[in-house]
Amino acid sequence: MEITQGMRFDEFGLSDATMRAIRNKGYEISTPVQAGCIPPMLEGQDVIAKAPTGTGKTMAFGIPIIERIDAESDKVQAVILAPTRELAMQITDEMREIAVCHEGVRLVCLYGGQPIGKQINALKRKPQIVVATPGRLSDHMKRRTVTMGDVKTVVLDEADRMLDMGFIHDVTRILDKIPHRQNLGMFSATISREVMDISWVYQRDPAEITVQATKENKPDILQYRIDVPSEQKVDTMAKILEGEQLERVVAFCNTKGSTERLCKFLQLRGIDAECIHGDIPQKKREAVMNRFRAGELRVFVATDVASRGIDVDDVDAVFNFDVPDENEYYIHRIGRTGRAKRHGVAYTLLSDFPSRMRLDTIARHTKSQIRPARVDENGHVVEIEEKK
Repeated sequence: MEITQGMRFDEFGLSDATMRAIRNKGYEISTPVQAGCIPPMLEGQDVIAKAPTGTGKTMAFGIPIIERIDAESDKVQAVILAPTRELAMQITDEMREIAVCHEGVRLVCLYGGQPIGKQINALKRKPQIVVATPGRLSDHMKRRTVTMGDVKTVVLDEADRMLDMGFIHDVTRILDKIPHRQNLGMFSATISREVMDISWVYQRDPAEITVQATKENKPDILQYRIDVPSEQKVDTMAKILEGEQLERVVAFCNTKGSTERLCKFLQLRGIDAECIHGDIPQKKREAVMNRFRAGELRVFVATDVASRGIDVDDVDAVFNFDVPDENEYYIHRIGRTGRAKRHGVAYTLLSDFPSRMRLDTIARHTKSQIRPARVDENGHVVEIEEKK
């Protein structure tokens, strides 16, 4: 079923506590994905939802989960799986905002890179909702520090990404250990073959919700491709930062080494830049993310592991310092700008023939209009008129 419109939140029949939390956030009308998913999930039905990034999926599953929690029980009743620790933390923060007026509802966030002892202590406080990355939840299940016997609802957020990252065995192992599950929600930007395989095995007659990218939820992003010699890429990026007066920027690289190098080169040019990738300790990653969210960091350099975990509404621009390896990564990367109905801009720097061919393929498959451009002496990006 394709959903194109939202509903008023007071039409869902939600509890006073949830309505108070929604009003605190200043919302009256739901997004289409929320309108499609909240009613079936409130009834305990399986859901498979395809919706673009940034359309309010966390509230689409978070509201029904919190509505169905028995706050007097100290058993785990709901599990939400996310592919990255950044996304898991983001979901937990948003769920806490929804649960703020529900007395006795407790959440825990479990992810790798944080001391397991600290998480075991958090689990001793008897949370009813567990948000986790699949690998770390599997560790806790093996240690018997968390039990799944009373879990009623499971949600797989960013299901396509989670399965692409090789978590399919962890995910199926976790689902197999939840004997009394009532409903499974799967939320995904794309419905890949792996997502369908999980649906066929673990869902029963799911409500299928599709939200197409429209002018309303499609980010307003100008996309540019800039040809530049490899040795001039960092200088070109620095020039654009100054010329276009960009204050908050995300730059994406394909490898850990490339993120480190770009970060150091920008710092040498006096630009406030920090990077995160899989080898950076969790405390440092969180500190960098918090600086960026607070508007204290100008350039945030990351690998794709962070591309879905950055929940910041006013990113001025995204730089693809390296052309992404996957078509979908391009969409998720540039989706960090142009959020919350703001204008955004994405610059892709091209220095060799393979990267140009790769971007042509991405443009074709994602139906993106990526305009050729050059950088003038003042650092302004000027569109190049294409010959007819």
